[in-house]
Amino acid sequence: MPASPSTARAINDRLALSLLQEQGPLTAGQLKQLTGLSRPTVADLVERLTASGLITVVGESGEQRRGPNARLYGIVADRVCLAALDVRTDSVSVLVSDLVGRVLADGSVPVAPEAGEAAAVERAVELVERAAKEAGASGDGGQLHTVGIGAPGLIDPATGELRDSAGLPGWHRRLVAALQERFPQARVSVENETNLAALAEQREGVARDRDTFVLLWLGDSCGAAVVLDGSLRRGASGGTGEIGFLPVPGTTGLPSATDCSGGYHSLVGAAAIVELAREFGVGSGGSSAASVVAEAVRRAGDADLAAPPRGAGNCATSHDGAAVDPRPNLPSLAEHSGFLGALADRIAVGVAAVVAILDPGCVVLGGEVGPAGGTALATRVEARLRRMSPLVTEVRAGTLGGAAVLRGALLTARERAQDELFAAPAR
Repeated sequence: MPASPSTARAINDRLALSLLQEQGPLTAGQLKQLTGLSRPTVADLVERLTASGLITVVGESGEQRRGPNARLYGIVADRVCLAALDVRTDSVSVLVSDLVGRVLADGSVPVAPEAGEAAAVERAVELVERAAKEAGASGDGGQLHTVGIGAPGLIDPATGELRDSAGLPGWHRRLVAALQERFPQARVSVENETNLAALAEQREGVARDRDTFVLLWLGDSCGAAVVLDGSLRRGASGGTGEIGFLPVPGTTGLPSATDCSGGYHSLVGAAAIVELAREFGVGSGGSSAASVVAEAVRRAGDADLAAPPRGAGNCATSHDGAAVDPRPNLPSLAEHSGFLGALADRIAVGVAAVVAILDPGCVVLGGEVGPAGGTALATRVEARLRRMSPLVTEVRAGTLGGAAVLRGALLTARERAQDELFAAPAR
């Protein structure tokens, strides 16, 4: 059954807007070529979208061309503002962008847990207000169209709300309502931080060529996001990817319903990584997990690199040909490499369990630790996985790091706003 004229116009409008979003300003001729539509149809949709305030003339395609066919049309990006938040246990970060994702303002503030829930919420809301004002949003929030929030914890699939979780700050759940009250015209939503990181890696990062993959978040805590056939999977209770609770060998006990300290978290959480580094004499008491891993990579180098010749750089070779560091007060290359190997062993235990169930074909090591480990850590994990599983799985280091949550929140906010604004009935 053929589409009605109004439906066909709506489809054509959305196609043109998607092209303008992806490729930037285009002429009517370029839209005709890319859409395959007739010249009169393109002229009609350009007039319609311009009258709706969705696109406007932003220039001309070349100095030698004049007239309607040379005009460049682009999305009216400053029609609304969008906000993205990354809410951690002790800090909040925000980005404010226009409709095409150009960042207009950003900021971050620490949040002291001992200050109380009300103070934490107020501090976060004030941060968003300042960023929105800097971006040019009106004082009453009229231009702040959509707010996307990334937070740790479970999202109730029925209500879309952050569930009450043991061990997580109570103010996280109060923040959504507070932002909605402060910006009553805005659409405020919350998503699990690891899910947002996976979406960002799929759209802008290392998983752009993958429709099916798992992102393993390695930061203060651990988590996983599952993308199957292009869709993010949340599970019956929103708990898909709560890998920190996975019972694994090598821990002192079993996790409980309210405490993941006996599960996979005990092996790959930030505190566990720092403690592992100490066992190898790597890092210092004040080092973060990401900085310890990054330093180990710099000192040990890629596992496939051959030892340098005697006298090369700062390294010499021992009697058996292994690389050694002549500086006695620093951990040796072998100690850094040993630490990376032990960490890869730990990571591979959880990855193997995920691979055995889902067979995703690709696992991305995200969070702050995954990108810090880079190819050196990813290749070690992949090598260990090959020995543990018959399922071929590529392991990649994430490229967006801790910024992935903000990027994912911004992408989801932008898509939600565009879905609403671009779905205006075609006339």
